[in-house]
Amino acid sequence: MKFQGSDAYVATPDLMLAVNAAITLKRPLLVKGEPGTGKTMLAEQVAQALNMPLLQWHIKSTTKAQQGLYEYDAVSRLRDSQLADVQDSDKVRDIRNYIVKGVLWQAFTAEQPVALLIDEVDKADIEFPNDLLRELDRMEFYVYETRELIQARHRPVVFITSNNEKELPDAFLRRCFFHYIKFPDADTMRAIVGVHFPRLKRELLAAALKSFYDIRGLPGLKKKPSTSELLDWLKLLVAEDIPAEALHSGDDKVAIPPLVGALLKNEQDVTLFEKLVFMQRHNR
Repeated sequence: MKFQGSDAYVATPDLMLAVNAAITLKRPLLVKGEPGTGKTMLAEQVAQALNMPLLQWHIKSTTKAQQGLYEYDAVSRLRDSQLADVQDSDKVRDIRNYIVKGVLWQAFTAEQPVALLIDEVDKADIEFPNDLLRELDRMEFYVYETRELIQARHRPVVFITSNNEKELPDAFLRRCFFHYIKFPDADTMRAIVGVHFPRLKRELLAAALKSFYDIRGLPGLKKKPSTSELLDWLKLLVAEDIPAEALHSGDDKVAIPPLVGALLKNEQDVTLFEKLVFMQRHNR
C-alpha cells in the first residue's frame, strides 16, 4: 500500500515519501505548511488513491479530545426518563442508546481500513494533543459508562494538519512522522495550475505567476497570498477574459493587477502594495 500521487493533486517526491513512511511506521503524519498549500486536500487524495473511506475531524478552538472518542448525552437520557412510557423504559435503561460515537470510534470500528484526518490541530487548546496521545499510540480507548474497551479493527492512516498557530507538545511530536509542505516553486506551481486549468493560455499563466510571486516577495506583507488564492484569482481572470497584457506594465515594473482582492486580503497589504507601485513609477 503506497501512495504514488494522483491526477488531481501534484505531490512532490518528498511529500509522497513522507506519506509512505508514515504508513510503513504506522504513525500519524503531521503535516505543516502555510494555509492554502494543500494539507487538507492531501488526506483526501491519499484516501482516494488508496481506495479508503475518509473520516474528517475539523478542529475548532472549543474542540475537546473527548469529542473525538465519544460523548455521553446525559441530558437526553434525563429528558427521556421523564417523558418515557412503559414501552420506552427499556431504551432509557440501556445507556448505550445515549453514547454518541466520535470520529475516532468510527475509525477504530470501521469494517475496512480508513483514512482519518484531524484538521488544524493547533486551533485547540494546548492540552488537546496530549489528551489524544494514548488513543493514537495504542489505537484503543476505554468507555467508562459501558465498561468496554474499544480497539481498532484496522489501524487507520492518520493525517494531522497544523498551520503553526501554536507549538505542539514534544510527547505528541515523538509519536508522529513530520513533513513540512514548502511553498511551491514556479515549476511546481505551473503543474498545480495545469491540473485545475489545463487549457489556460501560456501568456496569461506566465504573467499571472510573475505578478503572484512579485506580490509574495513584497517585504512587510501581513499575509502572503496562498496557492488556493492564486487558483481563485486565475478563475476570475479566465471568467472575466482578462488578457495577459493587463497584468503587467509596459516597462516591466510592478503593477497593480486586476482583481487583486483575490490575493491581498487586508487593507494594510493593499496600501503597502500601492505605495510600492507608486514609488517605482516615480523612480523614488
